Amino acid sequence: MKTKSLLLGGALLAVAVGHGQSGYTPRDTSYSIHSTYLKVKKDHPAVRPVYARSYEGVREDTNLVYASVEARRDLHLDVWYPKVRAGLRPGILMIHGGGWTTGSKENLHPMAQRLAAEGYVTVTPEYRLSAEAPYPAGVRDLKRAVRWMRAHAEEYGIDTSRIAAYGASAGAHLASLLGTTNELSRYDTPGTSNAYSDDVQAVLNIDGIVSFVHPDAEPEWSGKSANAWLGDYVLNYPRWREASPLEYVDEATPPFLFVNSSYPRFHAGREELIKKLNQYNTFSKVYTLENSPHGFWLLQPWFEPTVDHAVNFLREVFGPL
Repeated sequence: MKTKSLLLGGALLAVAVGHGQSGYTPRDTSYSIHSTYLKVKKDHPAVRPVYARSYEGVREDTNLVYASVEARRDLHLDVWYPKVRAGLRPGILMIHGGGWTTGSKENLHPMAQRLAAEGYVTVTPEYRLSAEAPYPAGVRDLKRAVRWMRAHAEEYGIDTSRIAAYGASAGAHLASLLGTTNELSRYDTPGTSNAYSDDVQAVLNIDGIVSFVHPDAEPEWSGKSANAWLGDYVLNYPRWREASPLEYVDEATPPFLFVNSSYPRFHAGREELIKKLNQYNTFSKVYTLENSPHGFWLLQPWFEPTVDHAVNFLREVFGPL
């Protein structure tokens, strides 16, 4: 895919061109592994960024079209999978963060590759951000990505009964929303066929909120990112509540893993969600990486502990490979 760069409002935008699209589709990619590294190293000078690399035994298929939306806009994803097929394996949809306004699927390539090296089939999708289409467009896109995984399960050796949603920051909120809206049609894309389920059987929440209306989420109420995605908090309060995963927890909600920094802002609603899970005897685990910044999953020394917590949780929930 070709790209053009535009300087808009002080932010560098990577603009996708082609793939059957009409005109330009701006995407703010200013939030990246490198930008996170530059920000964090001011207070943690020993940190190291983790970039994409090749792993022996892992194959990749990149920039596959998984859906088309308005104005012939194609949505793309990348797949990482073991070269040697040994039965069906769990699939993991990996959702990048960026405050619903910025970021790219490439930010989670290092983690997707690492988990694929552990034997999982990992998928990193793009989804529409707020500048292109506000809530609920991105949620609908990600639901379609789960359906794509089931539609291509035979090709990649995915066990359709073991699909997890992994998300970081805003992506963690979105992964949580996928998991708590299993069996609901609210985020179905109008006019599309739903031959495959969009349910997920586990959620890995890496430092993301699960309620926009919880008191700990107050920084979001006046923040530019959430307001760009959901609209003004006061005028659109019902939408903010509707977009909160905590509102949907029931007996159909799958197990949850939380891997968190020490910043309460990014835990909004977590304890209440766990209490609800406990009412249904649904498994959950929480790990806090002490003194870690938001964005820790992109950097060493926190990248490997995040991998370990994810793999251990997946083994507990899905069993051994």
